[in-house]
Amino acid sequence: MPIFEYRCDQCGEHFEKLVRRDTQVECPKCASHALSQQLSTFAAHANGVPARQAQGPGGCPAGMCQTPGLCGRN
Repeated sequence: MPIFEYRCDQCGEHFEKLVRRDTQVECPKCASHALSQQLSTFAAHANGVPARQAQGPGGCPAGMCQTPGLCGRN
């Protein structure tokens, strides 16, 4: 079963839910069914190291700030 991220259109609550295709999802805060599915991010690993630990100065992935425009911060 995949995990999906949602935002409640009624109260603005953000939450994750492990769901099957036929599951009717509701907001855990207000029980609304008016939800927007959000773009999910995932944890990546670089050479066995979690991506957050592999980041260089300023939060850029290690080495990318040395290439202008590659990380979007320079």
